Amino acid sequence: MSASKHFDRIACIVTALMLVITFWFMNGTVFGIETAERVMGYETRLFDNTRVHTIDIVMNDWDSFIDSATSEQYSPASIVVDGEAYKNVGIRGKGNTSLSSVSSMGSERYSFKIEFDQYDNSMSYHGLDKLSLNNLIQDSTMMKDYLTYTMMNEFGAAAPLCSFVYITVNGEDWGLYLAVEGVEDSFLTRNYGSDYGELYKPDSMSFGSGRGNGKDFNMDDFMTREESDTESADRESSSRFDPSTMFGGMGEGFDFSQIPEDFSSMMPNMGDMPEGFDFSQIPGMSGGNDGDTKTDRGNMFSFGGFGMGSSDVKLQYIDDNLSSYSNIWNNAKTDITTNDQARLIESLKKLSNGQQIASVVDIEQVIRYFVVHNYVCNGDSYTGSMIHNYYLYEENGQLSMIPWDYNLAYGTFQGGNGASTVNTPIDAPVSGGEGSDRPMWYWILSDESYTDLYHKYFAEFLASVDIQAIIENAYSLIKPYVEKDPTAFYTAEQFEKGVETMRQFCALRSESISLQLQNGETTTNQNYVDASALTLSDMGSMGGGMGGGGMGGFGGRGDSSNDKAAGKDSPGRSESQTATDTEKAPANELKVPDSSTAGISVLSLSSTASVTPMANRPTAGGGGFGGGMGGGQMPEGFDPSQIPGGFGGQMPEGMDPSQIPGGFGGQMPEGMDPSQIPGGFGGSFFGQPDSSGSSSDTNKPSGSQISMPSSLRNSSVSAESWILVIVSVLVLGAGLIVAKAYKY
Repeated sequence: MSASKHFDRIACIVTALMLVITFWFMNGTVFGIETAERVMGYETRLFDNTRVHTIDIVMNDWDSFIDSATSEQYSPASIVVDGEAYKNVGIRGKGNTSLSSVSSMGSERYSFKIEFDQYDNSMSYHGLDKLSLNNLIQDSTMMKDYLTYTMMNEFGAAAPLCSFVYITVNGEDWGLYLAVEGVEDSFLTRNYGSDYGELYKPDSMSFGSGRGNGKDFNMDDFMTREESDTESADRESSSRFDPSTMFGGMGEGFDFSQIPEDFSSMMPNMGDMPEGFDFSQIPGMSGGNDGDTKTDRGNMFSFGGFGMGSSDVKLQYIDDNLSSYSNIWNNAKTDITTNDQARLIESLKKLSNGQQIASVVDIEQVIRYFVVHNYVCNGDSYTGSMIHNYYLYEENGQLSMIPWDYNLAYGTFQGGNGASTVNTPIDAPVSGGEGSDRPMWYWILSDESYTDLYHKYFAEFLASVDIQAIIENAYSLIKPYVEKDPTAFYTAEQFEKGVETMRQFCALRSESISLQLQNGETTTNQNYVDASALTLSDMGSMGGGMGGGGMGGFGGRGDSSNDKAAGKDSPGRSESQTATDTEKAPANELKVPDSSTAGISVLSLSSTASVTPMANRPTAGGGGFGGGMGGGQMPEGFDPSQIPGGFGGQMPEGMDPSQIPGGFGGQMPEGMDPSQIPGGFGGSFFGQPDSSGSSSDTNKPSGSQISMPSSLRNSSVSAESWILVIVSVLVLGAGLIVAKAYKY
């Protein structure tokens, strides 16, 4: 009896221990246990950056897919990655402004998004579910994104993996792209474990990546947004453009003193202005929240940080109403609940008030992010005038930033010479102000200990990350592919010049920052280095590519229907040609992972598919950059390609358009000297309000994204947790059975 009592006691102790261990593992993050990064499998395959990888896209009707690429609708295709074939994956065009830009440039070189699990949830590329293929538009160096993501990863900031890939379509050369890990389930699992938190991509101007964030972007619409219902703006976070806040309210009595001194540095690169052009003639930007974030919700332009974004996108606390943060909820990348929303609002409240920063910010991750981010001077970002192109990650109330889209970094969003950009103070990275309206950045400056840590990490970054080596390795890798790229936006000569400019930019930027840290002057521009000889647009700028090979650059897109009408078939790879190529390949049969259909070969994938070779595609025809450009003569040296297409709308009352050279159109404020405006600036200025109204239910996330609780959201999370519980129960049951058997 004594022995049996001991066994009962032991069984109870084992039961209790198993339950405690199970609970501990399922809720480890609550107790401060850090989640280890998970090795997925794809990291050392496609994202091995010691070589240029190959991707062959196999589709039956590629030309039709390209014709409808701007719709961002998925189409089925087969994808061959470094010899491994995957059938029935989803592919679509993707991009922010690049979708419309590529189309208007007469090019077919769109960026693409591949979803391995679009039609089969079990499909992945060694654990990778989503992949972006970036077309490298606005980047003559072909490596602005690559360099930034690589520096982020080397410095320990959570960032997408990337590598260069050479794409073929049905066996025909298409071009050199950058493959970027999608910031979705696989990325989150790799960086935060299977029980990851919530992901958002805040955006108030339909930019962002993916459908719903950039699909219908149009520069005309962007420039003509306005607030049409003041009462509605008090109820919900507004992202519509209010022209009364731009330029301080233009028209009679306009005050030109409202123009910021560094106005020109805030705006996209518009090319070289004619001699004598006076930026003071451009109406100034005024506004600001005056300490009242609630009334600033609809104000897209505010000082202390010039920016075209609403308060929720700036990550400011507005109030406790869920509807005030629609630009966050509408761009959630994970399924969210009202509890998730309330938790994020509480974190933003503490962040904006500077309270309990360590509990609401992943301090090390965010500082590491801003070190690299502020090094590369990206005006098309959270710290720029657009206030977008970032991901917000939240887990248990703690926030961090994930980088995205740096093709206009290194000062190429603003352009001009490098003197000011290269010497940008590391403590003043926000366009137009010190950044007090960007709380996710400003907390670093609000506490001396955090500022010191930021400076310490900056010094560590400069000492530990070999930036020039990254550039040289990438240059050596991709140079042969750039030279043969049939669709490139830039010529090989422009590529060489762009890379050399990048080398110089990074060398001078590193020197300037070292001197800032050494001299303790990190808040004002001291022009420590002379970068006036650098022309930043040599690295590519807002205008995209001009003079590139193939279908890249401007010049109008030909209509392939002309060939069809003439009875010509689109040249493609015949079955015999494909078979011949297959026989010459090192391996006749491509290796097919278990998750895809077995037995796929090059022959079986491409025998019925064809693509019109780029050399045979007509290039004559209309279709320049597009969008409302005037017809006057441009001044010598003025680059119209730098002007956003459709810089449209209407001028304020009182302007005489007949006084404006070159068809500028619209109305100027009283006292404006039109002689200062470049000829043919083109278009009109401000137009009609956005008629698209929206209502939100304060009890539900905007976009109807309510789903199961986050702890049960991810199937892999649930599986792992419940497997652990089941194993625990089985072990416990076995122990009790043994104990009882021994007892009797």
